[in-house]
Formats: sequence, C-alpha cells, structure tokens
Amino acid sequence: MKRLPILLKGLIKENPVLVSVLGICPMLAVSTQVSSALGMGVATTFVLLCSNMLISVLKNVIPDKVRIPCYIVFIAGFVTVVKMIIEAYAYPLYMALGIFLPLITVNCIIFARAEIFAKKNGVLDSALDAIGMGAGFTLALVAMASIREIIGSGKWFGIEIPVLIDFNVPILTLAPGGFAAFGILIAIVNKVSKGKAIKKKEFGCAGCPSAAACNKLSGEGGAA
Repeated sequence: MKRLPILLKGLIKENPVLVSVLGICPMLAVSTQVSSALGMGVATTFVLLCSNMLISVLKNVIPDKVRIPCYIVFIAGFVTVVKMIIEAYAYPLYMALGIFLPLITVNCIIFARAEIFAKKNGVLDSALDAIGMGAGFTLALVAMASIREIIGSGKWFGIEIPVLIDFNVPILTLAPGGFAAFGILIAIVNKVSKGKAIKKKEFGCAGCPSAAACNKLSGEGGAA
C-alpha cells in the first residue's frame, strides 16, 4: 500500500502532460485519432518502463558527469526495439506515428523521470513510477484524441458516429484545434483538483534534467 501513491500520482496529481506540461509535441501531433494516440502512449510507456528500471539498476555505476549521454543511449536502444516491433507487426500504426515514433528518444517525460526518480530509487519503485506516468500520458493522449476525433471528424477509433459524422468541426483535427483541446483538458484538471494539481514549483528548473548543466554554464558565463 505504501507504493500505491507512486503508481497513482501520474494519473492526475502529477500527470506528466496536463500538470507538468511535458511531452507536448506528440500530444498535439498524434492525437487526431484515438488509435494513433493509444499506440504512442503504449510505446512511450514501454520505453519509460525499461529505461527507468535499467537506470535504477545502474545508478551507482554510471558516472555523474556522463549520466545524460548514458540515458540517451539506453532510451534510444529501447526506442529502436519498439520501432522495429511496431514496423513488423503494426505497420499502419508505424506509418501513422511517423517521425514521432523515433522522437520518443528525446521525450522530456522519459528524461525527467530518469533524472528525478529512477536514479534515486529502487527498481520496483522506478517501475511503478514509469507505469503510473506512462498511464497518465496515455490517458491524456486518448482523452485529447477522443475530443478531436469525435467532434472534429464524427468518428471514434475510426467508427462513424451517427449525426456527428455529418455535423462535425473539422478545425479540431488541425493544429489550432489541438491547442484548443489541450487547453480544455488542462482547465478540466485544474477545475477537478480545485487548482491543487497545478503547482508553480513544478515548472521551475528543479524538474529539468539539464538543470545542473544549465546552472554550471550560467555560473561560467557570470564569472566571465
């Protein structure tokens, strides 16, 4: 029971997209269809789970100065595996995700969880954290894709919905509609949590994987 909050926090309280506002690029790009959003969510969760567990195992072995390059190598390896599996067994999904599938390698959510959680906690806790954050990311993606696909094209999972198929709002399938739907979801989360989910401190430098390097460079610039 003590580990349950680790698993659940990523759904709403610390949702990586709707609260921490990370991973916005795939959120806007692949959320025009529920099938694509679900595929992206599952793929990202798999990479997040594998990388979190591996980084947790090797946290005492990886030199601190090269931890970010090591994270990139680990994550890129898992992304390559996912990419090949999807290309082999789900080619339509592979084509739908396009460039955003290999771009999971630089997803801020994965780097943030590696830096904030995996390198400081055990394997089991890191796995639970990855599953929770991945589920939260997938939930946000599917919710946004449902709004855009149902209202924007009158379909859901590619299935035509009576009435809505003839009376839809196509702009929701375009970039402006994506930003509008994203704003609506954030507003809903803020309303449901009565403003407690979104905290200003989560937008600071402390949650950034590159904070240490950035501060070092700032110090060098100031000294110069």
